[in-house]
Amino acid sequence: MSRKAMLALALLSSCVLTTAAEAASRTLQIIVSKDTQSLAVYDGDKVIATSKVSTGKEGHDTPTGIFSILEKQKFHRSNIYSNAPMPWMQRLTWSGIALHESDSVPRRPASHGCVRLPGAFARELYGMTERGVHVIIADAAVEPRVISHPDLFQPPAPVPDLLSDVPLRPSTVGVTMQEVQVAMHVPKPEIDLSAPSPQKAEEAEPAPIRILITRRTERDNIADIQSMLTELGFDAGEPDGVVGTATRSAILGYKRWKGLPEKGPLFTDALIKALHASTDRPMPPAGQLLVRQGFKPILSQSVPIRDPQIALGTHFFNVADVDRKKGAAEWQGLSLPNVLSASTRQRFGITEDASEGPEAMKAALDRIEIPADLRAQLGKMISTGSSLTISDEGVGPDTGDGTDFITITHSKARS
Repeated sequence: MSRKAMLALALLSSCVLTTAAEAASRTLQIIVSKDTQSLAVYDGDKVIATSKVSTGKEGHDTPTGIFSILEKQKFHRSNIYSNAPMPWMQRLTWSGIALHESDSVPRRPASHGCVRLPGAFARELYGMTERGVHVIIADAAVEPRVISHPDLFQPPAPVPDLLSDVPLRPSTVGVTMQEVQVAMHVPKPEIDLSAPSPQKAEEAEPAPIRILITRRTERDNIADIQSMLTELGFDAGEPDGVVGTATRSAILGYKRWKGLPEKGPLFTDALIKALHASTDRPMPPAGQLLVRQGFKPILSQSVPIRDPQIALGTHFFNVADVDRKKGAAEWQGLSLPNVLSASTRQRFGITEDASEGPEAMKAALDRIEIPADLRAQLGKMISTGSSLTISDEGVGPDTGDGTDFITITHSKARS
């Protein structure tokens, strides 16, 4: 029987459970399908638990996209809907979306936006997960598959330790009988395998990192402008991408210095070109690579995107296993449909849709140019459970303090 057939059979019942001890939390993914009102828990590429669910009813749609568990509470009450009980709550956004137990899971949209779970399954799932586990919510069923690509980050290859465990023994050579040190192979002492290794703590995997590759936002561009103005002696304040009094004053002062029109839009192509010429900075590339770890931002760097007029699509990759002895990581990936609004396409200069089908993930990876030093740095940082998201508009309002990257997708065109 095929895996899909087995999954369909399992979904005929309300839920199929596994024990928490069997689950390796770092490799777990939870995938919710709105059209079948079902949930599947993956450990790597294997389904280890399934359940029926109820997502948001009309007017209270459950958002689709890429989330992670931000907070867990065995008993929680809604601060939005009449203090309603939400046992075994696992929060996905700070704006009110969560997985939780409910007495009413009719396997059709019925909630106010959360994902309702049957009681027994909600408790079991709560015991299987930890904060940071990814949750994918999609309109139609998707499943991760193993993917190989030269641009997916890999840990550094180990450096061989030549004769590192061979002791030196004194010997006499030559006519002078001068004492020298030479390497001698001797049997290694017996090792008690039952004794704890002093290296285990050092070899523990670091916390998974979250990598997002997306388009540079208007805020990114404003932060660059602020930085250049301050470099030229026009104090624009903190380069935070927020236009305040200091930034406006600095821009007008620079325009007067360069003889640029002071009336009209604050930001113009002429202003941006003049600033880059004055600071001898190249124009920034179209992409931005961001890294978070433990729900905190730790790295940000611009990266080029080839053919920026073509949409990237929305793709999610996760590290299923890292073998540091071989310098290799196994990646899995999936793609989510995402219809960009007309204003988004105009803002980023997108005129062509992303490629579709099984090769869409590789096509997106092919177009992103990551410098070798950055690639090596991220290769050292990845661990089992690390992830990479690629999306045209990956940084939304739900991504903030105390979150991983939250990417919202849309199945219909927006005005």
